[in-house]
Amino acid sequence: MERQKISARFSELRERKEGALICYVMAGDPSAEKTGEIVKALVNGGADIIELGFPFSDPVADGPTIQVAGQRALSAGMDTQRYFELIKTLDVGIPLVCMTYYNPVFRYGVEKFVEKAADAGISGLIVPDIPVEEAADLKSSCEKHGLDLIFLIAPTTTEGRVRKILERGSGFLYLVSRLGVTGAREDVSSSTRELLSRVETGLPKAVGFGISTGKQAAEVRDAGADAVIVGSAFVKIIEEGKDVNERLEALASELKSGIRRAS
Repeated sequence: MERQKISARFSELRERKEGALICYVMAGDPSAEKTGEIVKALVNGGADIIELGFPFSDPVADGPTIQVAGQRALSAGMDTQRYFELIKTLDVGIPLVCMTYYNPVFRYGVEKFVEKAADAGISGLIVPDIPVEEAADLKSSCEKHGLDLIFLIAPTTTEGRVRKILERGSGFLYLVSRLGVTGAREDVSSSTRELLSRVETGLPKAVGFGISTGKQAAEVRDAGADAVIVGSAFVKIIEEGKDVNERLEALASELKSGIRRAS
């Protein structure tokens, strides 16, 4: 099945005046085989884009839930070759995004990693620990192979760096709604609305870090986000290991319903 590009997905949703649900899970957690079922459950629940984490031993932007998921994936044998093989087997038409860290990309070879990602059907790449000023080689490879390079903007990102990100990013902008690491929270940060209004761009604005309920998803959409990113809440269900696919689909459906209500 041919997968949509990120821009095509957002164009389709924009026509329907609908926000996007972006779901994150760790590839290979608890196993490569189970990841296929997990992705299908999220798609059935209403996911518009799926971020598949590639595990790394020192994930500086991840909270404890996703850190442990990365360790489980590594223990189950996930590596670069298996990751790309897994991506190829996923029978979904929506865009898939790889989220990882620069060390495994650099060690594998930037050009080779991006080429393999494109061949596997990845539409975009998120590498949270590479500054935009040092991403020229990665950006060049992504442009060559038709991948979007997605950058993060936090409440503390300077205006100068925001401008560089707007010049060099594509696909969508990942707006970090709060300081700190990933993880589900009870409230949506008050800085979210301020950050959304501060970043003026034609790129879709996706808000992540801390969202876990349909009510929160609706609040973020109402604040002006084009997309809501949810990760730790899904990864927690996988960690608990009980009725996983049913619960993942139900949570994705709840989140997507919240987004639609706000739309």
